Amino acid sequence: MHGLCAVTLCPIVDLPGSDMKHVIINLAIFKAAWTAVVVSAAAGTPVIGVLAVAVAVGIHLWFSNNPQNETRLLLIAAAMGFAWESALVSAGLLQYSSGTLVPGLAPYWIVSMWVLFATTLNVGMRWLRRGTPVAAIAGAVGGPMAFFAGSSIGAVELAPAALAVIGVGWAVMLPLLVRIAIRLEGDQRLLRQSA
Repeated sequence: MHGLCAVTLCPIVDLPGSDMKHVIINLAIFKAAWTAVVVSAAAGTPVIGVLAVAVAVGIHLWFSNNPQNETRLLLIAAAMGFAWESALVSAGLLQYSSGTLVPGLAPYWIVSMWVLFATTLNVGMRWLRRGTPVAAIAGAVGGPMAFFAGSSIGAVELAPAALAVIGVGWAVMLPLLVRIAIRLEGDQRLLRQSA
């Protein structure tokens, strides 16, 4: 569910390229779209949330300095999200209340959440570039928190071991996504620092 919402208040303006106004707008749009997706999925109308993500992505790409590479990042995040979430569903760790087009695979709205989260990697969540341990800890804590929030309003049902598995998975996948974002942005200096 990727609402590393609770950890987005970490210091974010000391990284090169940070523009506080852009960061705040990026995180506000992320939070609004995240909420729309989770609430609409819980209500059985996930298409509404996906439309909110489409608007958020459109705004993000419009203001991006490099929309082609941002689009690549969003597509990579969608592929990773589809594979990971489908594995969790197939393993019986998650059961989604709506939006599943093919039994045993991730619903379309959760894949849109991965795309939405990726819109923050080069803006509002840029602070994750401080290093792999920072991104790993943020993933290990934020991933389960987001899924717990989603389950509390009925968007997803969690098996007993689900939060632990999600935490481990996000501790690996978030640093990977950050490295992909850095590589696509072309900042080799940051790529070396984030290792």
